[in-house]
Amino acid sequence: MNVLVTGASGFVGKAVVAELLRRGHTVAAGSRRGGNVGGATGVPLDVTDPGSVQRAVGQTDPQVVVHLVGIIAEKGDQTFARVHVDGTRNVLAATPRHARYVHMSALGARPGSGSAYSSSKAQAEALVRASGLNWTVFQPSLIFGPGDDFFGRVLRELVSAAPVVPQIGDGRFPFRPVSVQDVAQAFAAAAESDVGAGQTLVLTGPQEFTFRQLLELELAALNRKKPILPVPLALMDLAVPLMQVLPNPPITRDQYAMLKEGNTAPNEPARTLFDLPMRRLQDDLPGLLRGAH
Repeated sequence: MNVLVTGASGFVGKAVVAELLRRGHTVAAGSRRGGNVGGATGVPLDVTDPGSVQRAVGQTDPQVVVHLVGIIAEKGDQTFARVHVDGTRNVLAATPRHARYVHMSALGARPGSGSAYSSSKAQAEALVRASGLNWTVFQPSLIFGPGDDFFGRVLRELVSAAPVVPQIGDGRFPFRPVSVQDVAQAFAAAAESDVGAGQTLVLTGPQEFTFRQLLELELAALNRKKPILPVPLALMDLAVPLMQVLPNPPITRDQYAMLKEGNTAPNEPARTLFDLPMRRLQDDLPGLLRGAH
């Protein structure tokens, strides 16, 4: 099949492209720079520009569109509304009516969320469901794998920056991280069949962890021993906005809001529908952090 992947040069995009190629599909790797990704031919595609999206679709004539573009922090004109909502609207409008459409959302996406990221993801989901296309929406939890931002940067910096490790609140917020390999397999399987069509499916891993347990796993994977110091939420509520004046804040307001909410859900029915291997965070984390060094 001809598959057009948006956001193909990103963390998840590279894994999805690799899995689609492994399955024998012809993949067009859409990204703003238009560079090749693995063995996939690059196509210039800026989801915020309707003309760019139309040209990419016309050039590649896809039977499936896999839409992965997303940002984790706003910068300049790259806002959540422009990238997640307007970008999705542009891709949906350009997708051929006969094509399958597979969409990357996020676990916790809901209207009125305390996180602008999650709210914008919910708005994009609503556009997908109203599109009239043959669609599947995936809502992944925290995704771990080579090049991930959360475990490879945010959590690593949190446990490395000071003699003690700051723990947000009581550290009981639950998470169920999922491997990028599981995510890629789910997207590829949904792209090549109608299994999951018309469904919004959660993608989570095999095990739930508290935030404190994630800190402990990160320390163990880095072979470090440090005390973990709980920081009251009231103090964090004051500190996080002040951090935003830094060029690259250790945590954004949205990341903080999402951390406080936690991010977990059962891994069914996606695990069974797509026969996902369910890789374990504790098995992969040491190698991932060595690679991120």
